Amino acid sequence: MAYPYVCKADVEKKYDGSGFSKIEMPLDADFEEIRRCDIKFYRCNLKAGCSVSPQLEEDKIVMLIFNGKRSYVHCGDEVFHVTEPSFFIPDFDKQSYRVGAVEDAEFIMGVFGMNEWDKEHYVRWHKHLPFFVPYTEAVQYDQDCKQPGTRSWTILQGMQLGHVTAGVVYGIGAGTDEKGHPEVHQWNYCLGNSEFVLDVEGESEKQGPGDFSFIYGGRDHKLLAAPEKEVFYVWIEWYTSDDLTEYWLSSCRNETPKEAYARILEKQNKEAK
Repeated sequence: MAYPYVCKADVEKKYDGSGFSKIEMPLDADFEEIRRCDIKFYRCNLKAGCSVSPQLEEDKIVMLIFNGKRSYVHCGDEVFHVTEPSFFIPDFDKQSYRVGAVEDAEFIMGVFGMNEWDKEHYVRWHKHLPFFVPYTEAVQYDQDCKQPGTRSWTILQGMQLGHVTAGVVYGIGAGTDEKGHPEVHQWNYCLGNSEFVLDVEGESEKQGPGDFSFIYGGRDHKLLAAPEKEVFYVWIEWYTSDDLTEYWLSSCRNETPKEAYARILEKQNKEAK
């Protein structure tokens, strides 16, 4: 059976007079809790030589995910050059910014609502903004669900900025074979020369550059490339619990994800009785 929660890259773009196209990718129609969190993703395209100043958000986290085509972000006195897949997070509505394209370029814009826990935690501690990083300058990590030869980078770690986290996975003839985490929903954006299969509990879909997909929390999933084929994608995750205090405590205790999930689920089960 084909996996239904995929937005293919070959959708027709809707360019305005300034050479900018912005199309919402609503993969959450069947999931009220996603809409309740006010999470939205947009496929944004800029023609070479054009630029755009995205709308500023006062109390929403905005993340731009660039596919690596030559472009730039002009923010205040700084110009960030995109020459590989890169990430930019503005400082809410405190400073405007402009995105320009040197060649035809694409970026995904993720917009994430902030609940009361996010706002309170942000006051105490948060990632410095604005934030820009090419993926190869991020911190590499290893994980037991990754096949040999797979490389991974963490872009935004848990609770550095609300409920959202992000990273990058790359490999040839490799990829991810992972048990679902009930605590996180996941979106994926394919990069480079991706040619792999997304499988979510037996439902599968071939993936190529620019494809975008959603995996509901708790569903087992695989993103695997055949020999000599490339798996290259961004993952974005969103914690399902409204209050992340227990996850924050797990970080302070240096628990492994497995230890943290087991303890938190045990506590949730006790509270539910």
